[in-house]
Amino acid sequence: MNQDTGLTGGSTRRQLLRTAAIGGTAAAAASLLPAGAWADTRARGGSPYVEGVDVVPDVSHATSALAAHIRGYFQAKSDQDLTWQSSYFSHRSTTYIDAILGWHWYTWQDLHDGLATFYPKWPKDSKSYPTRILGDTTSAILFFTDTPGMFGPGQVRNAGAVNFDRRGRIERWVDYWDARQFGVSSWRKEQEPPNQWPTDFRESTVGETASPLMRRVASSLADALRKGDIASAMELFSSDAVFEDVPAHLQITSKASIGTFLTKAGSILPYVGSGTAVRHVLGNDVGGGYEWTAAHGPVPRGITGIELDPWGRIERFTAVWNGAYADDSLLTEPAQKAIER
Repeated sequence: MNQDTGLTGGSTRRQLLRTAAIGGTAAAAASLLPAGAWADTRARGGSPYVEGVDVVPDVSHATSALAAHIRGYFQAKSDQDLTWQSSYFSHRSTTYIDAILGWHWYTWQDLHDGLATFYPKWPKDSKSYPTRILGDTTSAILFFTDTPGMFGPGQVRNAGAVNFDRRGRIERWVDYWDARQFGVSSWRKEQEPPNQWPTDFRESTVGETASPLMRRVASSLADALRKGDIASAMELFSSDAVFEDVPAHLQITSKASIGTFLTKAGSILPYVGSGTAVRHVLGNDVGGGYEWTAAHGPVPRGITGIELDPWGRIERFTAVWNGAYADDSLLTEPAQKAIER
């Protein structure tokens, strides 16, 4: 198979769907990855994705090139190998922001030095591993887990918005997660003071490189949700779609049930209604999503993962935002709205 790997934004949907992994071959991407990265990240038959972790990520909506390339990043982080992990980031342009704590690094050296301060504090058996990978080596959303003790007492389940340059190096990475998993009191102690929060999430430094289809779906969905036009939003979903809201611990299946839920609960969801807007779109013709902002209500920002079926319809929607901003009622009321009568 010699189809386009998705390393550039020019892959057609036909090319993506004709390949075995719904994306191009990893071998064709080797020459475009950072020097030495291919030997480190190549999948080995029968071995774990990250050594010592019995979790194999869902890569059904990612190119095989991305799945192979990013594997080494998580192994390096788990091994606390500063040189290896740092090699994945662009020296020319690096942004890393934690959208929940407000931590931010705007140069390769600052990020390198920040990582150097973290490693000595981590438990020796720390692991960081992906559970779901969406997109390609142009841009992606990576769902991944950091084990307890790495960033607070609890397990942290992240959704990372990631942009790559043409050589596969990371230019922008923004993490979103629910701080209630971290512990609300710990979150309050660790987050940046209001006057030190980043005001620019630097999406302009990478531009909008997601595939035209993903941008069209994300824009249409966000526009419909902003207007509260649930009927138009539901036209974008497949019949057996899955809707997930991570902080609310909700999963709803089928287009009909999702539509009923959004009609009843839209007014209380942070990514629905006036004041919501798309910050940045990521991914290819089968997987990705968008970062969003919300001008009204207690939750200022979040990210939505989107998986598309072969007809370009949403078959899985996953919203990640910081539940620590919300009171208990905002987390329990959606479950009540999900009850069908």
